[in-house]
Amino acid sequence: MAAQNGEVEVRAFSFLKLEFDRRGWPFPMTVKLERECTALELAEKLELPRDKIEAVFINGIAGPLDRVVRPGDRVAFVPPGTPGPYRVILGMVNPSGGKGPEEPRKK
Repeated sequence: MAAQNGEVEVRAFSFLKLEFDRRGWPFPMTVKLERECTALELAEKLELPRDKIEAVFINGIAGPLDRVVRPGDRVAFVPPGTPGPYRVILGMVNPSGGKGPEEPRKK
């Protein structure tokens, strides 16, 4: 199990998946973590281009890149360009105008 050996399972969607393919990475890929980190720190460790990442799924929940990744987690990076309705469905934007599920709704 990934949690026992300090690994996370990493995936990427759309254009980011092409970057995985270009680098010859398996899909999904497992990455060893020495400690918990943010999704942004994980992306930096993998040398993924920050401007190509809009959101992250951690264990199936979408959110911003400042979310914490822990050994045993499943992580998927999402590039910009996800069509409008899917952004709401996936939790990248809430219907009241805020970004991501962790931001408060605007009044």
